[in-house]
Amino acid sequence: MWMLAPVPPALPFADFRTPAAILLVLIGIAFDFAGVVNFLQSRTTINPLRPHKAAVLVTRGIYRLTRNPMYVGLALLLLAWAVFWGSLWGLLGPVLFVLYMNRFQIGPEERVLRGIFGEAYDAYAARVRRWL
Repeated sequence: MWMLAPVPPALPFADFRTPAAILLVLIGIAFDFAGVVNFLQSRTTINPLRPHKAAVLVTRGIYRLTRNPMYVGLALLLLAWAVFWGSLWGLLGPVLFVLYMNRFQIGPEERVLRGIFGEAYDAYAARVRRWL
């Protein structure tokens, strides 16, 4: 994203990019923090590489808004970086991140969680979006 920053076209709101980036960082950190706190309060794993160790299906707190608040937070941090650099091309970073995560991280996690929690997970997935 940094390497693409000087390549035109630039984002149209140059005067507001730093405040916008700061706001996105704060919101992204809030999503990440809330997700981790809910997992710790529920005493279940926060390790995304070990979804089979999930002890509880967390559906409260931030998990009422999104099934993946920590990934939403990371995507917002990438978006903040692109906005800070003022790069239209930099927006490819968050887009590629979301596509990658859907295919290689979230999809496999969901299959494991569906296997562990069955209908409870299906009901949760039906009412809460994957992202936002």
